[in-house]
Amino acid sequence: MYRPHMPIILLLLVLIFGGCSSTQTLPKQRTADDVFRDAKAALDDDDLIQAASLFDIIKLQYPASQYADDAQYYLAEINFRKGEFILAAFNYSMVRRAYPNSDFAKEALFKSAVCYLELSPPFDRDQEYTKKAIQAFSEFQAVYPTDSLSLKALDHIGGLRTKLAERYFTIAEQYVTLGSMKGAVVYYDAVIEEYPDTHFYEDALVGKMTAQQRLKKYDDLRTTIARYRGTVRSGKRGAEVDQIEKELP
Repeated sequence: MYRPHMPIILLLLVLIFGGCSSTQTLPKQRTADDVFRDAKAALDDDDLIQAASLFDIIKLQYPASQYADDAQYYLAEINFRKGEFILAAFNYSMVRRAYPNSDFAKEALFKSAVCYLELSPPFDRDQEYTKKAIQAFSEFQAVYPTDSLSLKALDHIGGLRTKLAERYFTIAEQYVTLGSMKGAVVYYDAVIEEYPDTHFYEDALVGKMTAQQRLKKYDDLRTTIARYRGTVRSGKRGAEVDQIEKELP
């Protein structure tokens, strides 16, 4: 059945859809270069949330691109800036695991150790992260022994080992206060055997002598004095050791 208004409707439909097809264009797909440029700009502007989101896109959508290792490293940097040191250490370590040939591999290894250094608590707390920091800095030294950062790693290791020595020494002193000389000797020995490179070594030896003197362990005391004489050079407590030795029966 002919309807006189049908040609007009058809013409309108042609004009509408034809106009749309002539003017509508598909959005251009973003490349890895585009995403990385925007991510780096956001990071430079300290927009950490946006930067992290864009770096995540690179890792997920462009894992084979030249920016994959950069994205992994900068995600760790964002965690570090935010004080998320456990997550930062994980992401730094992933740089070396996933991209061992990355230009960021060396710096990532060092900064993973710095994360544990930041997590290391005062000497009277649990020292799990202190030990992890020592292990991480030691690994850096083993992998990059001639790098300038290796000297910084050595300094950090020294400070961390001193913290551990202080912890054991303090516990030994607490046992002395409690009148438990045997317990004190155990912790003085921990300092003597494990941390002879720290300044607590001499104090631990003298503390052990005093404890052995009170326990009347004179043969053991003579052995400790001999060790002091053989290992401590220009010690600050030599006069005390001389006095302890004079009092031996």
